[in-house]
Amino acid sequence: MLFIILFSFSGYAQKTQEINYDSDRTLKNEERYPGALILSKVENQVYFDHDGIEVWCDNAVFYKEANFFKAYGNIRMQQGDSVSMTSNYAEYNGNTEFAFASGNVSMRRPQTTLETDSLFFDRIKQQAYYRSGGTVRDTASVLTSRIGRYFMEEDKYSFISDVVVTNPEYTINSEQLDFYSESGHAYLYGPSTIVSETSTVYCERGFYDTREDRGHFVKNSRIDYENRILKGDSLYFNRENSFASATNNIKVIDTINKSRVTGHYAEVYRDKDSVFITKKALAASLQERDSLFIHSDTIMITGKPEKRIIRGFYNVRILKEDMSGKSDSIYSNQETGLTKLINLKRFGDKKPVLWSGSNQMTGDSIHLQSNPKTEQLDSLRVFEDAFLIQKDSIDGYNQVKGKVLIGLFEDNEIYEVNIDKNTETLNYMRNDKDEFIGINKAEASSIKILFEAKEIKDIYYYNQVNGKLTPEADFPPNSRKLNGFNWRGEERILDKQMLFEGEEEPELIKIKGIPLPDEPDKFFDEREKNDPLLDKNSRLNPKVLKNREGDSLKFKNEVPVDKLKPTEEKEKENSTQQNKEG
Repeated sequence: MLFIILFSFSGYAQKTQEINYDSDRTLKNEERYPGALILSKVENQVYFDHDGIEVWCDNAVFYKEANFFKAYGNIRMQQGDSVSMTSNYAEYNGNTEFAFASGNVSMRRPQTTLETDSLFFDRIKQQAYYRSGGTVRDTASVLTSRIGRYFMEEDKYSFISDVVVTNPEYTINSEQLDFYSESGHAYLYGPSTIVSETSTVYCERGFYDTREDRGHFVKNSRIDYENRILKGDSLYFNRENSFASATNNIKVIDTINKSRVTGHYAEVYRDKDSVFITKKALAASLQERDSLFIHSDTIMITGKPEKRIIRGFYNVRILKEDMSGKSDSIYSNQETGLTKLINLKRFGDKKPVLWSGSNQMTGDSIHLQSNPKTEQLDSLRVFEDAFLIQKDSIDGYNQVKGKVLIGLFEDNEIYEVNIDKNTETLNYMRNDKDEFIGINKAEASSIKILFEAKEIKDIYYYNQVNGKLTPEADFPPNSRKLNGFNWRGEERILDKQMLFEGEEEPELIKIKGIPLPDEPDKFFDEREKNDPLLDKNSRLNPKVLKNREGDSLKFKNEVPVDKLKPTEEKEKENSTQQNKEG
């Protein structure tokens, strides 16, 4: 008894639901359409109903035994409240719940409209598919592609080949794009660009919210602005706020001023023309003869290209061809050519320091003045407690101190130093044969020092108060350093690697990538020969219902059936033409 009940239930469950229909006029033409009913509109359209789908059309050929129909003229399909479709021609197989439509096909969902010349619709999978080019319109954008697939349960479109998204503010070109119509979220795969009037985004994997105009990009991603290029392992972009941020292995390239900033976290505000970068931040002004490198915990760059200002905060280190320095903070104005090394006393009272050749200069602040046109160093000024130290060839130091120090440069090489107010000197003196003759200690109101090949050549004292040359043996060792002496030669920066010396490598954030989409099942299932997706009476060649590259299924001679009374030869001709196009 149990076996009989289960068998009966199984047979009932597998029974295919028949297509219901209603028509003002019903005819038969066994010679033309053996086993079919020819249905036509008089006042009301022909109507079909099958398992939740409704179809209206002007004319139809209905193969009742096969549970299959072909519809012509002003066709409208409706599946519940969520999907409606119009076309010039359509076919539907009630056994497989598979449909095909062609000629001005328009499928509408609450958020989107799909337009194409031919569309396949699998009701069991709840998927629609085209491969002959299509256009999807949503509330914000228009999307086109050669191949497209719509997953109704996910409300998702998957576009492949020649994908273009057109928005009033930007255009997206992508190799593959998945679009969720309810949220407006788009996922980009393969080489992709987002081009607007003010920027171009490139990535090989990314996410973009087409309604909020913001995105996240990974894998070879970059953003090109009018005068800047931003690169990084991970980029965030907000069009409305003109804001972008980058994480890990960042480069911000200034295409006008030929400068570059690197680090591991950056923020760019396009409208403010500003860049903030940290985590091993390094700014490089790439000049033809002498590049300048600035490293600090944090670097900020603001202003238009012709008025660019660079600020560095905390543990600043700079390097030029034959000059390097350290300070707490730095300010550099590219319009005026002025660079300031500043001590904000955040980490103690360690004064800014500058090395040039064997010379060390320190003070409360140091100003470097460059020529804005040639970008070569003109002069430097050291304010408050200026101290110049030069290591002598023997175990000693030439020293000059005062209130203010002014240095002059030619071809980026110091040739003169003037020290003013309360100056003191201590020098290891030599005769004309370069023989050491003693130590001279002197005081004056001001001093001029001339350099040759970065070595002290002559010293001139003005309004000298006192001075005395003392043999080395008679000069007490504990008096050989002026008050405030602090030789920091071991800190001198000689190459780019030393800009980061003593610092721990920053801990990089683990980038959460955008995974590749799962490979979907093939749209056209492999079916038995006696169980075709449509029917043997379909206008489609069975080869069309195979998974293959894009094609065109624009059928010719689509005339309503009630106006078409072709000869048998004409029908064969039409069939042959359609098979060729398939």
